[in-house]
Amino acid sequence: MQKRFLQFSLASLLAAASFSSYAVDSFSGEFASGNKSQFVRGGLQWNWDQQWLKSDSSFVGGYWDATLTQWRNNAYNGVNGDTQNITDIGFTPVFRWQQNNRKGLYGEAAVGVHLFSHVYNNNGRRFSTAFQFGDHLGVGYVFNNGLDVGLKVQHFSNGAIKRPNPGANVAVVRVAYPF
Repeated sequence: MQKRFLQFSLASLLAAASFSSYAVDSFSGEFASGNKSQFVRGGLQWNWDQQWLKSDSSFVGGYWDATLTQWRNNAYNGVNGDTQNITDIGFTPVFRWQQNNRKGLYGEAAVGVHLFSHVYNNNGRRFSTAFQFGDHLGVGYVFNNGLDVGLKVQHFSNGAIKRPNPGANVAVVRVAYPF
C-alpha cells in the first residue's frame, strides 16, 4: 500500500511539474522535527503575479507549493522506539510579506491540504483521518543570489472533520532556490 502511494505521489508531483514546467519558479528541501517525528520534504513552487498591500518598499504576494514528504515517527502507538513511516503529498497556497525586490527578510503564512499514506499514530497522538490540513507561520531571508533560507512552525490537523483531532506540531528548516 505505501509503495503504491509513494509511486502515485511521485508520479503526480512529476506530472504537475512537467505539465507546468514553464511556470515552476523554484524548488525546495525541508527538514522538520517535533512530537518524536521527523520528516524530509521536497517541493516545487510557482510564484503568483499578484501584489497586495503594496507600499514603497514591500508587498504581500505568494506562491503555490506542491510537496512530497517522508515522515518517520519514533513512538508509534505511543511506544518509544517503535517506528511508523508515512508519505504525504501536499498542496499549499502561501502568502508572503516581502520586499519589492523579493530579497531580504520575509514573513509568511499558509494553510494547505495533505494526504497521508497512513493515519498518523505517534507519541499518544492518533489522527482519525489520512486527510490533514497543514498550516504554518514562518520567517526567512532571500539572499542576492536567490537562495531562500527559512524557519517555520507547522501544525497538522483535520480541522475537526472527524474526532479525535489532536493535531501535531513540528519545527521546519527550509532551503529553496529559484530555477
